[in-house]
Amino acid sequence: MARVVIDPITRIEGHLRIEVEVSRGRVKDAWSSGTLFRGIEIILKGRDPRDAWLVTQRICGVCPVPHGLTSVFALEDAAGVKPPLPAVIVRNLIEGTQYLHSHILWFYHLNGLDYVDIVSALKASPKEKSMKQVKEKLAAFVKRGQLGPFTNGYWGHPAYKLPPDINLVVVAHYLQALEMQAKASKLTAIFGGKMPMHMNTPPGGLTKPPTAEEIKAFSEGLKELKAFVNNVMYQDLLTLAPYYLDWAGIGKGVGNYLSWGVFDSAPASPESRFLPPGVLLKGKKRLEKASPEEVKEHVKHSFYRYSRPLNPAEGKTEPGFKKHDTEKTYSWLKAPRYDGKPMEVGPLARVLIAYHKNVKPVKKEVDALLEKLGHKGNPGILQSVLGRIAARVIESKLIVEEMEKWVADLEKEMKKKGARVYTGYKVPKKGEGIGLWEAPRGALGHWIRIKNSKIENYQCVVPTTWNASPRDDKHQRGPLEEALVGTPVHDPKKPLEVLRVVHSFDPCIACAVHVIDPRTNEVYRIRAV
Repeated sequence: MARVVIDPITRIEGHLRIEVEVSRGRVKDAWSSGTLFRGIEIILKGRDPRDAWLVTQRICGVCPVPHGLTSVFALEDAAGVKPPLPAVIVRNLIEGTQYLHSHILWFYHLNGLDYVDIVSALKASPKEKSMKQVKEKLAAFVKRGQLGPFTNGYWGHPAYKLPPDINLVVVAHYLQALEMQAKASKLTAIFGGKMPMHMNTPPGGLTKPPTAEEIKAFSEGLKELKAFVNNVMYQDLLTLAPYYLDWAGIGKGVGNYLSWGVFDSAPASPESRFLPPGVLLKGKKRLEKASPEEVKEHVKHSFYRYSRPLNPAEGKTEPGFKKHDTEKTYSWLKAPRYDGKPMEVGPLARVLIAYHKNVKPVKKEVDALLEKLGHKGNPGILQSVLGRIAARVIESKLIVEEMEKWVADLEKEMKKKGARVYTGYKVPKKGEGIGLWEAPRGALGHWIRIKNSKIENYQCVVPTTWNASPRDDKHQRGPLEEALVGTPVHDPKKPLEVLRVVHSFDPCIACAVHVIDPRTNEVYRIRAV
């Protein structure tokens, strides 16, 4: 048996350690360890509640928009205020650009190199001038020994299956995607003031109304992103998937899915969200209502002072680090559970829940993709590594279509006489509020308790806390840990397959790999990208 330690995982946000036991070519057990402690929740105590939407955006530079919005929803809930419809639409639009930025980034730059062999691309025989130029640029990097982000990959690994010409095409799209990310961020800044850390959506609505010029500029930029998503990103998925259909049977995970829903059609109306809230449990075809009361965070195996599992409304964040020990405590992440069960969150959860709720645009896109992959009428194959990849692309297509409608709606609303973008309110002297939303990576919740008009307690349960959580009080693995069990590993010294499973969750928690040889106990250090 080999013990494989990847610490830190690269091509993610933050610091994550993954440890697996490999026996007879497969992962037998796994441990996910968040190794970064920041304490944002502690920083917020005693502050003005209106500060929270700015401070919480600093939780993540990749997805500040959903943190800011979720914090806003929490205070609006506590204060009993609803924003005007134009503000709701603008929030949807900047959240949509955040999704497009995040999904494009993930598909090409964080996940893509697990399937695209850069060195193999040098064997391609392109005919188009543009592709010849890409090959020449790549060859020049290799010749100078300056591969940059392509350095130290497991190039030549037998798990890479794409032919050279396709590898080269996707490398070209990898470079193009860098530009698309920047364009998505520019769109966020049109309505948000800047990106990252937008400035235009405080509790109550917007700080300024969108102008006709801004709406026009946003609409024009959105067309370019839509063309990339539909004509490049989606087509790359259709090209790559047939070569990796075996990954439709790997990395299923816990089989339980949670979404709080995202993209409002009206103020404070979660049930009317475009991607709806819901809970989908293993072995049950029916959906259940998503209730925040069912959430409890376990810390028995986390670096916190131990307490019984608590709902975030009464949650504690009290550091209690001793040492890393997979049998005891081994992660800075808590272990949130829903009704005592580990839940997978993210694009796959949202797509499956919307599919089972018969949201027509979602069902249409999912069914079309399944048919193209030769699995018509079998959405079960999506509960896998390949499914997580497909879900992000499907979601990108769906969102960009809806965003065009929201832009048209915003234009109409702002032409109305007396159009408002802000509702005034007073910070309550005492109260509680919950903000439930979806970041690109999954279910996001902010809980606030106010006393003497100050924050007495603030708790965040973020997507990766769900997905990359350690064991809970019942010793149940978290979703990522469970998904790793059974994963084939061709060579423990080059655990590419482990990276594929981990990256499929897009952890937000950075490149040394430690492998113990089962015969010699020799430790190998391998850089992973």
